[in-house]
Amino acid sequence: MSVEEQTLAIPAHEHEEHPKHKKLVIIAWSGELDKVWPQMILATTGAAMGMDVTVFFTFWGLFALVKEDKHITGENWMQKMVALLDRPGMEHLRLSKMNFAGAGPAMMAKLAKEHNVASPGELLKMAVDMGVKLVPCQMTMDLLGLKREDMIDGLAEPAGATTMLMEAQDAITLFI
Repeated sequence: MSVEEQTLAIPAHEHEEHPKHKKLVIIAWSGELDKVWPQMILATTGAAMGMDVTVFFTFWGLFALVKEDKHITGENWMQKMVALLDRPGMEHLRLSKMNFAGAGPAMMAKLAKEHNVASPGELLKMAVDMGVKLVPCQMTMDLLGLKREDMIDGLAEPAGATTMLMEAQDAITLFI
């Protein structure tokens, strides 16, 4: 078979050049350790690859951005109860499976240290330093009674779903 015949035998889609994605949008909806960790790994990896990376933190994912010294947040008893039951902050993340009353995250931290894997908190700091856009969801902030001063430094302005959907156009979009 000639080269021309071989080329014609290859499906058309295999000839096409695939555009390289320059944008990555991660919708971070979970605040569990085993989901926040990959959110941060993918965000920093994308930034290291030269991608324009935005992470939109909504619902429970937003709690990862609360300052460590904030134990209870919110304005009314319901919002305060949510924070009491699921303490905000990157250092207080629970595992979705095998949490073992807090022993699970401690074991994961020990394993990560033994294998030189950056913690979610370290990765978050790296993400800020690398210029990853960390966007808190305004609606979730309102719902949970979070104020801008409750949140860590280095965040973009809070935004809503419409802004994030516009950002996600023409981007690799992950929902974690």
